[in-house]
Amino acid sequence: MNLHSLTNTKGARHRRIRVGRGESSGKGKTSGKGNKGQMSRTGHKHKPLFEGGQMKLLRRIPKRGFTNINRVEYVPVNLKDLSRFEAGSEVTMDVLRKAGLVGGQGALVKILGTGSLDRKLTVKAHAFSAAARSSIEAAGGACEVVK
Repeated sequence: MNLHSLTNTKGARHRRIRVGRGESSGKGKTSGKGNKGQMSRTGHKHKPLFEGGQMKLLRRIPKRGFTNINRVEYVPVNLKDLSRFEAGSEVTMDVLRKAGLVGGQGALVKILGTGSLDRKLTVKAHAFSAAARSSIEAAGGACEVVK
């Protein structure tokens, strides 16, 4: 294949319609814009979200609630997910990332109490639920809060 042998697919390119070139062309006189009105004038553009002058949907729907800009979001990791690690091992952020339990680099992790833990682990995370902390310590492990 060479550059000079490349061709367009049949029907991919169309001739530009030349409007305003006489009645018999089919697009003469008003050039396909109809008679009078906002849409027939030059310079008219469809503005996004413009609804013909009626109240916009964005203004019609109720706005309530509150978004806290200081919200801290944690990635949840359950106790049942920690049972894959060997007894006596130290579970850190890097270990969780390699195991595929935590995604991004700057993710904050909270250990939750769903499931059970039957082995001694030293878990280092940003936060622990009360149930998770008691389960880890009941199994002989330790919980360390990382900043």
